[in-house]
Amino acid sequence: MAAPKKGRRAPASQGHPGRTLILVLIAMAGLIGGMFYSGTLTPRLGIDLAGGTSFTLAAQNQPGKPNAINETNMNTAAGIMERRVNGLGVTESEVQTQGSNHIIVNIPKGTDAKQARQQVGTTAQLGFRPVLTTTAGTKTPEPKPSPSKGGTNGKGKGDKAAGDQAKTTPGTQQNASSSPSSKPTTQGRAVTDSLKKAPSAKPTASGPAKPSTPPVPTPPAGADIPPALQKQLNALDCSTKKSRAAAGEKAANTKPSDPVVACKEDGAQKYVLGPVAVEGTDVSSAKAVFDSQQGQGWIVQMDFTSEGGKKFGDITGKLATKTPPQNQFGIVLDGAVVSSPSVDKAIMGGGATISGGFTQQSAEDLGNMLSYGALPLSFKIDDETTVTAALGGEQLHAGLIAGAIGLALVIIYLVAYYRGLALVALASLGVSAILTYTIMTLLGPAIGFALNLPAVCGAIVAIGITADSFIVYFERIRDEIREGRTLRPAVERGWPRARRTILVSDFVSFLAAAVLFIVTVGKVQGFAFTLGLTTVLDVVVVFLFTKPLMTLLARRKFFSEGHSWSGLDPKRLGAKPPLRRRRGAAPTTKEA
Repeated sequence: MAAPKKGRRAPASQGHPGRTLILVLIAMAGLIGGMFYSGTLTPRLGIDLAGGTSFTLAAQNQPGKPNAINETNMNTAAGIMERRVNGLGVTESEVQTQGSNHIIVNIPKGTDAKQARQQVGTTAQLGFRPVLTTTAGTKTPEPKPSPSKGGTNGKGKGDKAAGDQAKTTPGTQQNASSSPSSKPTTQGRAVTDSLKKAPSAKPTASGPAKPSTPPVPTPPAGADIPPALQKQLNALDCSTKKSRAAAGEKAANTKPSDPVVACKEDGAQKYVLGPVAVEGTDVSSAKAVFDSQQGQGWIVQMDFTSEGGKKFGDITGKLATKTPPQNQFGIVLDGAVVSSPSVDKAIMGGGATISGGFTQQSAEDLGNMLSYGALPLSFKIDDETTVTAALGGEQLHAGLIAGAIGLALVIIYLVAYYRGLALVALASLGVSAILTYTIMTLLGPAIGFALNLPAVCGAIVAIGITADSFIVYFERIRDEIREGRTLRPAVERGWPRARRTILVSDFVSFLAAAVLFIVTVGKVQGFAFTLGLTTVLDVVVVFLFTKPLMTLLARRKFFSEGHSWSGLDPKRLGAKPPLRRRRGAAPTTKEA
């Protein structure tokens, strides 16, 4: 029995190219199905294509704060403005700083420009409201009525009805839901912060400190909640961004002297809050400080005006006599509770410290909000422009014509030079186009991606990048045929070298897109994002579609026998005679 010959190695090949092609087709079908399922069949358009309104706001120093215009405050103001505009239901708005003292706000068509104008330029409402009760942020089921004399569950008349209302109002359940925790939320702020007068010790879990005067008996939590507010609390759902925005807008429009129902900024809790006890304008300054002496980590130190210090001392004295959660006050910004510290004693002297598991960023964010009463700067609108889609539409039309001409020239070149191989290139371009279109369409509702003119330019540039990858692979195959190999070994032997060249080329393109995306702002980021996306898709298409397709076509007679219209005719390519080996000699293999 003859021993097997050593040294011969079959060219590496893809074991199941058909399965890979089926996987790509399934992915395409899934993306297209996702478009129809979400009801979004076209990409979301930016302001330059859809039209809208553009505001240019100039920052102004506030009295007594001559150095307030700086990068930190400008970025804080831009973030607050973006949150306000998105609260109007505008998910593709653009808010960005320009220069050292300007902010540009672009709002697409379909938004109330007058309402947006009022939202972006005015200083927001910031206030300290006492917490009357709190519970989890999800919608609370209505309690079932229990029969009683004189009424049912608070719907009867007289004193008995009031007693029933006190029974059905959540009490201990709300206390449990508001148990203290010093862990920071996903937004970077503490879930429950402990408030104390610096530099007193941190409150213990034993409860609030006893004041010098006899304590006032504390009613059960929720007992003093009017039925209408309790009903609003039960119906409020803070679990979605849309519902929180609606609740915040309603709370922001409530009079300071009226109680209000509000959501925690992250939606974890919802509150019934009393009238505003201290206005945001009563805070003279607030800053984040790292406490290394008492080991509390990052804290926020506040200083009040003389009038604000009196108000703060009065409200903390009242809250200190109550039990959780009524010993807390909510710091409300634009109708949302950004923090809810608890109080253990009356804080006099016009200064206070908020502690409780802050990170540096969360402490700085809360300090900025408190220090400036929402917007860290005052702004005036320098310019308001209505942007029509006509100019952008004309530019888009011209860009699409240029892209179509470029694509036509690429197709003519492929057909004239590569003949049958042009079908492979065109099929790969079609797959890349479908993947790019569906992904950009789905990214609109997912992350707010809006297709603008620079993004369209990035997609057009990607045509050349994708075509270049096919050409690299085709030329490697033709080189192998010129060396005298048949098509099937040529397809497999040419792939490693082509793969390395394609990866290096695409890596350089992706790196350029990533750097451009990081260092630029605004519309240029759209170009960089699209260029990076199409570069990644180029790698996916070449590896999972073009290579498997060539492996299958190499088994077909039209290509394998080198038909004159296949683009792989050995005579046209000037192929050498077939390679011959001496008997028993091991073949020399080239390093891929």
